[in-house]
Amino acid sequence: MRVTGVLRQAAAARTPLIRFVGKRATPESTDNAPRVHPASPTNELPDSFMKYRSRAQQHGPLNSPSRSPSYGFIGGFSGASLGPVQPKQGEYFDRNDLPARFRRVPWTQAEIEAVETGGASLFA
Repeated sequence: MRVTGVLRQAAAARTPLIRFVGKRATPESTDNAPRVHPASPTNELPDSFMKYRSRAQQHGPLNSPSRSPSYGFIGGFSGASLGPVQPKQGEYFDRNDLPARFRRVPWTQAEIEAVETGGASLFA
């Protein structure tokens, strides 16, 4: 019980180490008018969000007429209509399609045991 009383007195007597200079006050007026960003390429604000959206791009145009309004770009079409699924010249879908020197090397039994024992089997 005595400890609690001592701690309570210490908390009441605590003063912060930071001292603020002057009166705390918020500015009376702030300018919240929209401004053009300094790095903007056009140096002008868009007239409306719809106008901005018609020119905006994110991985291609956002207002493509071929897009269905209820589906996404890929989800709205069948897989066959998206085109062939063959790699281009010099591209590979799987590492096993590469020349033999770039393929995965199969693990040996000694390597498997070394991994399973944390390396202890190499010194036993």
